[in-house]
Amino acid sequence: MAARKSVKKTNVSAEELTEHYRSMLLIRRFEEKAGQLYGMGLIGGFCHLYIGQEAVVVGLESAAEEGDKRLTSYRDHGHMLACGMEAGGVMAELTGREGGLSKGKGGSMHMFSKEKHFYGGHGIVGAQVPIGAGLAFADKYKDNGRVTFTYFGDGASNQGQVYETFNMAALWELPVIFVIENNQYAMGTSQQRSSVTPDIYTRGAAFGIPGEAVDGMSVLAVKDAGERAVAHCRAGKGPYILEVKTYRYRGHSMSDPAKYRTREEVQKMREERDPIEQVRAMLLENKYATEDDLKAIDKEIKEVVNQSADFARTSPEPALEELWTDIYA
Repeated sequence: MAARKSVKKTNVSAEELTEHYRSMLLIRRFEEKAGQLYGMGLIGGFCHLYIGQEAVVVGLESAAEEGDKRLTSYRDHGHMLACGMEAGGVMAELTGREGGLSKGKGGSMHMFSKEKHFYGGHGIVGAQVPIGAGLAFADKYKDNGRVTFTYFGDGASNQGQVYETFNMAALWELPVIFVIENNQYAMGTSQQRSSVTPDIYTRGAAFGIPGEAVDGMSVLAVKDAGERAVAHCRAGKGPYILEVKTYRYRGHSMSDPAKYRTREEVQKMREERDPIEQVRAMLLENKYATEDDLKAIDKEIKEVVNQSADFARTSPEPALEELWTDIYA
């Protein structure tokens, strides 16, 4: 592995930086285990892993407050873990078991938690964007000071419904943060080949929506940008766009061999930009933690993930009568 550059001193507290490290590592280890279970045939259907993108949701969750809402696309496991949904329930949903957060009926792409204000997992590209504006409309109507984080990808940013939503959100000054998780490749086509706009967030200018591009491989940069966006929305100034430029290490889904990029490109990103390794280096260089401390955290998280996998294997299949429940509100 190539030598890492020296890390600058940080003014972030040891507690905050350690929590970022722990949260991102939980997502990484969980997704690695999910990939293993998929390979063993224990997870069926589609499975989209979040490996490499962990800093995005961890950084933005650290800028959120209790009662804020979030929803995303089908690459949703990391978002669920970051907002506090229990790992065993998420993993059991992946295996289609009764103990899953959607009782085994939603699978990887369709989970929900009213308690954590997580409104899905959506399988249709871009479909969550107008729903996110709807949630923000409800909050504005109630005048409760809440904000909705609406996540979608660089591929979904070309959907017409996204721009219809931008128009309505700007017109009604809705407290919604549109988060473009730009992992560079959508389903398998690079942004350079699919978009004439190098910075996607600038498309909001046509609707008077401010925004910015963010280094999505830096959890601290994401948090800082998230705080600016949240302050804008809570002040009643309407929507805000964050284009968080990140990178996924795995294919679009588990069935994608990712032949549209080279192994060298992925390896270079892992060695030079990995979001977890950046925080790990800061913890060590600032003497916030020792190697033994970080090994202990990794061991603890692996135990949590292994327990979630055991639960996902042993939880029973949904009863037949469950077919008729949760159909209507």
